[in-house]
Amino acid sequence: MRRLFILTLSLLPWIPAVLCKVTTEGELSIMEGQSLTIPCHYEPQYASYVKYWCRGKMREFCTSLARTDEPRSANPAEKKVSVFDDQVQLVFTVTMNNLKEGDSGWYMCGVEIGGVWSADDVAFTNIKVIHGMSVVNSRVSGEEGSSLTVECHYSERYRESEKKWCRSGDWSSCLLTGSEGNYEDTSVAISDDRTRTFTITLKKLQMRDTGWYWCSAGQQQMAVHVLVTHRATTTAVSVTSPPTRLHSAAYLPPPKPITKEYWNSHSHILESLLVCASIMLLVGLAILARKLWKQRKQDPLQRQVKAIKARHNEYSGDVGDLQNAAVVFLNRDSQDVHMY
Repeated sequence: MRRLFILTLSLLPWIPAVLCKVTTEGELSIMEGQSLTIPCHYEPQYASYVKYWCRGKMREFCTSLARTDEPRSANPAEKKVSVFDDQVQLVFTVTMNNLKEGDSGWYMCGVEIGGVWSADDVAFTNIKVIHGMSVVNSRVSGEEGSSLTVECHYSERYRESEKKWCRSGDWSSCLLTGSEGNYEDTSVAISDDRTRTFTITLKKLQMRDTGWYWCSAGQQQMAVHVLVTHRATTTAVSVTSPPTRLHSAAYLPPPKPITKEYWNSHSHILESLLVCASIMLLVGLAILARKLWKQRKQDPLQRQVKAIKARHNEYSGDVGDLQNAAVVFLNRDSQDVHMY
């Protein structure tokens, strides 16, 4: 029982961290020389509590950098670190200005709970300050004859370095900024603000300008692809143009050529027509064969009837001689002729 009581007391400082959490981003990266704002979200019951920002990965050894109970600076942008608490949105934000590579490391945003048995509610984030270059868009495009802009960012250590714009694979094409950080000719303009950005403006684009380029500061380079598209053409409609005549051959659309795709798309119709024609031909042949068969079956009987009629005509002159008269009976089923 005593051990259970001691275990319960040891867990008391961690109960607020489980039930009432502070949350933030787990990892952030930023270019050297730039500023970074980190949001730290908290639960409603912490609205009136003191919030703080410190550097370190352990609560007991975290160096405080800013607190909400400290007097705010008249110009927060001048301070290295500042914190602002929005109790309506339940979030306090930390802003770090002019970051250096040495500022990389673990940081902690926390809510000060106070009390002997209560631990502060905190959340950790790892900030990485890197040096180098980046571009806003690595692929840009524009119409033929128009202009486009490429925006390249560099870190603080390359502020005084020469900036270049080169066509990939052709170092002789590189255009360099002068001592004032500018370059301009009829097709390209480069402007360096000497803080962390330089822009390249390509003027009067031509189709041959399509390809890969480099923007460079010091030894750092970033690749950019430029795509020049054909200018969209529009045809003006004359006010005095004749009205459209729907039944005139001159205004009919041209006939579509019979291509392989067209043939494949209409092949099922042709197959159906061929099947119907074949069936109709077979039915016609069957009817014709039946008629021929019936006609051939009746031909012997007709020949016998004609022969009997001929013999009868021979004896028709002798009407008085009834003894020589013949009576003919026809049996259609057996096709036999009986004479009496």
